[in-house]
Parts: sequence; structure tokens; C-alpha cells
Amino acid sequence: MTLRLNHGVPAAAAKAGFSTATAYRIEEDPRLPSQKATPRERRRADPLLDVWDAEVIPVLQAAPGIRAIAVFEELRRRHPEMNPGVRRTLERRIREWRALAGPERDVIFRQCHEPGLQGLSDFTDMADLGILVASIPLEHRLYHFRLAFSGFEHAEPVLGGESFVALSKGLQNALWALGGVPREHRSDSLSAAFRNLTLDAREDQTRRYEALMNHYGMEPSRNNAGVAHENGSIESAHGHLKMAVRDALLLRGSRDFEDLDAYRHFIDEVVGQRNARNRKRIDLERPVLKGLPKRRTADFEEKVVTVTSSGGFILRRVFYTVPSRLVGHCLRVRIHDDRLDCLLGSTHVLTLPRGQPVSASQGGHVIDYRHVIHTLRKKPMALLNLVYRDQIFPRRAFARVFDVAREELDDKRACKMTVELLAMAHERACEAELADIIDAGLDQGQLPDISQLRTRFASDASSIPGVKVELVPLSTYDELAPANSNLPAPGKKEAAR
Repeated sequence: MTLRLNHGVPAAAAKAGFSTATAYRIEEDPRLPSQKATPRERRRADPLLDVWDAEVIPVLQAAPGIRAIAVFEELRRRHPEMNPGVRRTLERRIREWRALAGPERDVIFRQCHEPGLQGLSDFTDMADLGILVASIPLEHRLYHFRLAFSGFEHAEPVLGGESFVALSKGLQNALWALGGVPREHRSDSLSAAFRNLTLDAREDQTRRYEALMNHYGMEPSRNNAGVAHENGSIESAHGHLKMAVRDALLLRGSRDFEDLDAYRHFIDEVVGQRNARNRKRIDLERPVLKGLPKRRTADFEEKVVTVTSSGGFILRRVFYTVPSRLVGHCLRVRIHDDRLDCLLGSTHVLTLPRGQPVSASQGGHVIDYRHVIHTLRKKPMALLNLVYRDQIFPRRAFARVFDVAREELDDKRACKMTVELLAMAHERACEAELADIIDAGLDQGQLPDISQLRTRFASDASSIPGVKVELVPLSTYDELAPANSNLPAPGKKEAAR
């Protein structure tokens, strides 16, 4: 077209490098081929012509959030003769209508994060990963902390719910591992930190959470209830962390861990690898963090309980057994996420694993048969209808022998046999080995022989050292007499003393 300004059609075509016929065609119509194409006309009748304006649009206007599949099912209910194949057409038409005439949608505003400003905490459920500890499914969450600027992360398993204890322990572990404190701590509406009873956030904070924030000099904040994307710096990281854990489990080849400490170490390794990738940004942010206080603050709750005649106490709908010598005493119980530390006055007495209620209507039991076996041995029939009978058996073999004995013997003999086996496991410290022998015998259809087991697990006399005590002859003391005779005679005051 530029050559055409100074040359004729044949000359301009020759200089441009195409035929004269093409040049005359462009001369008549300079539009591009894509501009000449006519829109394709409908090849079949519109299947939504009769219902779109009359039924579909009113539904979309009345209920903007309704799903397209729900609209389709309602149309099928009203018009049974409608072809099921129009579903995709309806979904596409609804999507286009919402883009052109639908309601306004929320917009997410991306933020620039300042170094050292904000740290975020949240909990994420791990049930979908199927973690096992000693072949038993582990119901747990992960406490997850993250710095918004550098992406520093800390995560640890939480066995209970989203409690203040779990939040306090996890947050403090994260801060001390980081070596500094951000100016602001942000969370969603955690029940661990907020009561969610009023609209005033300052009145909403619990005193313990406020004290925790004051101890570390952080300003607490939270996002609006139900608006998770306002906490996006950690909500998005939840998914990435869980995918990293899932990949590590696949590489490991097993989801079963020997104990809880092994699983915690596994999570630490995964998080450590993620932090290593962000080392430069973390090193950049550390200098602008505030310093740590001189010490940690309490990461536990404390309750006072009374040990009842049942040989234990009830705490948060869970019954715990303790040594019977504590019956009638008041214990100070420090409640951690995974354990209870029991103190008598200021003396630590014992540590118990923390239990959880079975359901909203049924409490739980944490039973150690060693605490009650001496009394149960005196009253073996108490085992028959014991409230926590299923929890008193330390291993499946003891419950199994009790069930088989009840089928083959009467209840009295079954209770006595089982209690004697539990007592033997405690007194001879042979719980695991005894359980294996019981299982092997039951597999062969034989109940255990108590007398044979007593002989097998009897104390080895050769292992007890013989102690010979030689008494000092009394004449030895006479040797001290000459030395005492050289001492001056005591005065009146000394004699009076």
C-alpha cells in the first residue's frame, strides 16, 4: 500500500513481490481476511430459548451465588422433556451472563510486606495424609507459623484442638528458633486467642493471649471472621507445606512412624528444607526483628484437681488414674498439649499422657493398670463391669485372653485369670514378652497356664548377689578408751550440758 502511493497497481505489486491479481483484489477491498469472515450462524435451534429470559435469568438475579448445576436440575424438574445434553450449554451461558451482567465480585489486593513487621499463626488439619504412629492413626493438626516477608516457617504436630496451650507453645518455639520477634502477630479468629463474643477486637482478646503478646512485645491482630484470604500469607502456605509433607512421605515409603518424636523430627526436617531455600530472605529479615525477652513465658494451663476414691481425677471430661497413695490429695496439674504434669505442692509427682473425650456426649479415659492392679487383685470381679475395662488392658493380648476366657470359662475365673496376668506383667516387668506368649497360645486355641508362666518369669536366684555383712567385734571400741582418757575432765557447765 505504501508503494501504491507513487506507482501503479502492476508496478507496486511487482515491487511488493506478489501477483497483479492479488494487488487488484486488495485495491478493491483492503480489509484483512480475518475481518472479512462472517460470523457463523446457529446450526440448530436454541435449546434454552423458551426458558432463558423467563426462568433462568430471574433465578440468577434472585440467588446470585447459586450453582449452574442447581439451575439445570431445577429446569429438568420443571421440564422433564429437556435434553440432558444442554447442561454444558447452560453452564457456558450462565458464565457469560455473570461476566456481562452479574454482580460485582470481591477483589483481592496484593500486599507488599515490610521486613520484621508481621508473623502469622494458624492451625491446619492433617487427617487427609493418613499419618500412623505405631500403626495407630494419629488424629492431629499442625501449628504453623510464618513470617510474611521472608517466608520463615515453623510447624509442629498438635494432638488436641486449637487451644491456647498449643498456640503459646508453638509460637514461642517458633520465635526462639527464629531468634527474634516481629512487631505484629496476626491470626484468624482462633478460639485459642479470641472469644468471638463481641465485635470489639480489644475486648475480644483473652487475658492470657494478651499477656503472651505483651511478654514478647507484639501487637495482636486478626482478619475478619470467615475471610480466609485476608490471612493469605499463611493460608496459601498451608497447602504448600502439606504438599511438601506428602511428597516426603512418598519418598520415605511409609506413613507409619515408630513414635511421636520420630514424626516430629520428620516435620522438622521438611520445614528445615523449606527454610533453607529462603535463607537469603530470612538472613535479610533477622536484623530488623526485635530481640527476644530474657525467658519464655508459661506455655501451659494450670488446674487444681482432687484425687477421688476411684484412684484418679477427672479433667476436661477425661478420667486419669494416678498412684492410689495420692487418693484424697489435691494436685496442681499443668496442662500441656500432649501431656499433664502433676505436682503435689511444688514436688513433681508424675507425668500423664493427655487424653481427649471420645465424643461430645462421651468422656475419655487415660488408664495405667499399674496404678490400680494391687486393689484389682483383691477384687478381681470388679473387672467384669469396670467402666474403663477396655482402656485398662495395656496390650490387645490381655483383652483378647479376657474375651476367650469368658467364652470357655465362667466370668469369675476369667476375671481372676486376666487380673493375675496383669499383675504378673507389672510385678515381673514382662508386659511385652508376656503379651507375645498369650497371643501365641490363643492362636493355637490354648488359654495361658498361670503356674507355668509364674515359673517362666520367676526371679533368677543366681542374679541376686549374696551380701555378707561382717560385724565389727565389740573389743574394737576398747581401743578408743586410751584416747578418751587424755581429754580434760568436763567443767560444771559442760557436764550440765
